[in-house]
Amino acid sequence: MNKIKLLILLVSTLFLSLTSCSTGSKKTYTIEEIKAESKKLDSFFAKQFEQSLQRYPTFLTYIGRKEQYDKLNNNSYEYAQDSINLEIESLKELEQINYDALDAQSKVSYKLYEKSVKESKDDFKYYYHGFFVSQMFGDHSRIPSFMINMHLIANEKDGNDYVSRLYGFNRFFDQLLVNLKKQEKMGVRMPNFSFDKVIRDSENIISGFPFQKNAKPSTLYKDLSDKLVKAKISKSKRNKILKNSEAALLKSVKPAYTKFIAYMKELKKVSPGNDGVWSLPDGKAYYKNRLKRITTTDKTAEQIHQLGLSEVKRIRGEMEVIMKKVAFKGSLNDFFKFMKSSKKFYYSNSKQGRQSYLKDTNKIISNIKPKLDLIFNTKPKADVVVKPVEAFREKSAGIAFYQSPALNGSRPGIYYVNLSDMSSVAKYDMEALAYHEALPGHHMQLAISQELKNLPMFRKLGGYTAYSEGWGLYSEYIPKEMGFYRDPYSDFGRLSMEMWRACRLVVDTGIHHYKWSREKALKYLDDNTPNSTDEKVKGIERYIVMPGQATAYKIGQLKILNLRKKAKLALGGSFDIREFHDVVLTNGSVPLDILESNVDTYIKNKKSL
Repeated sequence: MNKIKLLILLVSTLFLSLTSCSTGSKKTYTIEEIKAESKKLDSFFAKQFEQSLQRYPTFLTYIGRKEQYDKLNNNSYEYAQDSINLEIESLKELEQINYDALDAQSKVSYKLYEKSVKESKDDFKYYYHGFFVSQMFGDHSRIPSFMINMHLIANEKDGNDYVSRLYGFNRFFDQLLVNLKKQEKMGVRMPNFSFDKVIRDSENIISGFPFQKNAKPSTLYKDLSDKLVKAKISKSKRNKILKNSEAALLKSVKPAYTKFIAYMKELKKVSPGNDGVWSLPDGKAYYKNRLKRITTTDKTAEQIHQLGLSEVKRIRGEMEVIMKKVAFKGSLNDFFKFMKSSKKFYYSNSKQGRQSYLKDTNKIISNIKPKLDLIFNTKPKADVVVKPVEAFREKSAGIAFYQSPALNGSRPGIYYVNLSDMSSVAKYDMEALAYHEALPGHHMQLAISQELKNLPMFRKLGGYTAYSEGWGLYSEYIPKEMGFYRDPYSDFGRLSMEMWRACRLVVDTGIHHYKWSREKALKYLDDNTPNSTDEKVKGIERYIVMPGQATAYKIGQLKILNLRKKAKLALGGSFDIREFHDVVLTNGSVPLDILESNVDTYIKNKKSL
């Protein structure tokens, strides 16, 4: 469809949405009244977003603003409770807006905001159920990473603000310890395997100069020093800032981590041996809550488990087809062992091997970028870059992940790859990983959302895991339709990654609902995936500390695929994949039922033309 026809479709969509309120006994509103009430709602959202921003200085930095650039967040339970109360109070003002007099997109925003606040209120009773730190995440690694990746330095003030934030570490970690000790009293402790990794990553932060004299620069000291040089601040001012940072690192950062590490070592002695959230107080209810929020559906743990088993069976069949295509003799599990052990599928575990991985990943992204016009009308303005995970956290971090660009364009999107162990990043997985995290995956989804003009900020920056990870997994599949994955081994890599996500449905519910042991979960992954043992162990440990999160990928992907099939069947020859992707991507992240409603509206309005 050309741009003129698409414009007619969109105008028709708007017209239908405006006139729909006149049906039945409802009052009919003029276009001017609808514009005025929708503008009133926009003002409400802008005010609420700004109020929330000002409460969280690190979020201000994240979106590229330098207000409160010298501060870290308040990390206390009381402050979090106050934030929830302010959100609940805001619903009174929201109710003063006439919902019936809003345009279609504003009605969606109204309902999503209302739903989000009510869910936050309901979820707050589980504030102490989620682990504050683990091998996957936590302020012990998040705050240093924030300083390195978010706190940009362009002038002397930015450098001094960096030092001020270092001075804030001690207070911040004191609040974290209060939360951890409250959890301990409740009987909520992270599993035993997490402690050594958390301790190791924390010790990495306070290793090097100035913590040890005559040593290599510590992570944060080196970061500040490098940024000051690039900012071209005079040598005398640079030296002064660095001298002040030494004091901040020794007086604030070191005691913060020393106390934290000491507590971690003590807590480890009484940490539980069982790994599922079923062992926590109200654990069954907590897991049910997590599944509902993560999937944005009412699917039960039993239903999700069965869906996983079904998908694993289907994907095994597709893998066997590829195995025959490459003339491999033996069982599928023999093929898994071959893929894991053959050196031709891995880069060398060296500096050169890591550089080759990064170079080839950039090539994959460069190759698909000019082809995106074939299936997308809307593409992001922000660029995406590929970076290795920082050394201080690479032993604990996942294989790959994505970080959104700054709203003001000061920072591109970042696709992180973990190259600490080259035997865990197979060549045949590279394409699917890059498509998932960068293009056409998370970078397109998140950058486009941030760049939308017609959505309030809470929708541009908010998210629903089933939608975002569903899009990521869907993005591994659509390049195959575009002619990529020409190497059957790379296509096998795509299937192996889809298999990984299907197994997650089984293993996550197995651990947290059916009380599987780590050994049983590991055996299931051994039987059905070609991934390395290290990756499987990391995966299981991830699912344990992030209950329910891993179920989002397949549930979201299958929903998008089913909706695409529904639209193709309904529209026949007039179906346009680019329009479908616009419907999915240009409304921001939404729950899966809203996504379905958006697609249904698109089908209805296009049929009416």
